[in-house]
Amino acid sequence: MTTATPTTDTLCNLGPISLIPPGEGRLFQVGLHTVAVFRARDGRLYATQALCPHRGGPLADGLTGDGKVICPLHAYKFDLLTGEPVGNQCAALKTYPVFVSADGDILCDLDEQQASCG
Repeated sequence: MTTATPTTDTLCNLGPISLIPPGEGRLFQVGLHTVAVFRARDGRLYATQALCPHRGGPLADGLTGDGKVICPLHAYKFDLLTGEPVGNQCAALKTYPVFVSADGDILCDLDEQQASCG
């Protein structure tokens, strides 16, 4: 698990890491956008767009393991670190840097295309 305190105008505090059990994902509303954050069993965090680019499946509800997520609607698989599709021709997922603060909060670094956290 990465503990960091990056400084950027697009950094959003999503709350305590305890909101996401190991091996699962959760949705977070950030401005007008929704982000899926995944906590691997080894403690690593990943953040991606919330919906599968294939047919809009809720990625946070998908199965995760080995650094990948499987969309619950049509079983499309994606690499959580890069967003690249695995074994399908679907578009890649948008991914976001995500960290754990010294206080144990999830910090997601959203780019300028996303709405502000406030």
